[in-house]
Amino acid sequence: MSTHTMQSTAQPELRVFALEASRAFGERVAGHLGLALSPHEEREFEDGEHKARPLTSVRGADVMVIHSLYGDERQSGNDKLCRLLFFVGALKDAAAARVTAVVPYLAYARKDRKTKPRDPVTTRYVAALFEAVGCDAVLTMDVHNLAAYQNAFRCRTEHLEANGLFVDHFAPSLQDEDVVVVSPDAGGIKRAEQFRQRLADTLGKAVGAAFAEKHRSEGKVSGELLVGEVGGRTAIIVDDLISSGATIARTARACRERGARQVLAAATHGLFMDDAATVLADSALARLVVVDTVPPFRLGASPLTAKLTVLDSTALFAEAIRRLHDGGSLTELLQE
Repeated sequence: MSTHTMQSTAQPELRVFALEASRAFGERVAGHLGLALSPHEEREFEDGEHKARPLTSVRGADVMVIHSLYGDERQSGNDKLCRLLFFVGALKDAAAARVTAVVPYLAYARKDRKTKPRDPVTTRYVAALFEAVGCDAVLTMDVHNLAAYQNAFRCRTEHLEANGLFVDHFAPSLQDEDVVVVSPDAGGIKRAEQFRQRLADTLGKAVGAAFAEKHRSEGKVSGELLVGEVGGRTAIIVDDLISSGATIARTARACRERGARQVLAAATHGLFMDDAATVLADSALARLVVVDTVPPFRLGASPLTAKLTVLDSTALFAEAIRRLHDGGSLTELLQE
């Protein structure tokens, strides 16, 4: 075999970047991979424009760019999305063999269908932007609607779930409990059912199921019906995201009013907008668990922090990156 042939079939080098707003998360991911983050420059211009470029060669490399698209006190979700897109484009122009956007929290994933006349389908527009800059793949965690996410993108889509993290956290304290898993709305039943099955397998016993009624219009949440038996049980509410906290707080109260012994909640992305800290401090909710895809910086010194646990997802993202680079299966990862 010629030297040229050997070089062309060799596995491309893995490089991991993290834009500054996600640097702490990226450093932990890279640490699990035994790597240092690849260096890059981000420059701000006087008029608010910006640029980012790699400071090392990425020619022929398999590049992962970590950037979570939640708004914070420094950059909006729109700003972070724009910076990520431009950096992906710069990497492709610098001859990277493949660029994967590793987006722990994907902005605009909630607006995945028309709910009112002339509504936008923003998830699809965001997907078109990633494709326009040459992104080869997108990796995220617990999008609002998995089918909509997979159908919106023409490039490769990969998806992680926090179910395993939640089960590992809750299971040790539930061995002697009668447990029911509650979806806070009909649309989340499949997500809650996947968690329920995994929890039941881990506990080696039956786990009940229930769901709450929810209607949302112009930001107002309503609905009082709760389907399923929660009386005398530990209820675990499972959702993908907390924004105002109203949905989980309302469901927690409904469970307690119907006799639940205690109510716990797990949601992947904790945005904690507006008065979420006050809303979720309601005594109906005993414990709340989120994942570090969005740090809970908005809570400050709120009393809610006393019953909040933030789970580390960086090892899971690192293993996903390792498998993507090596050609392994993320489906198997989710089942482990």
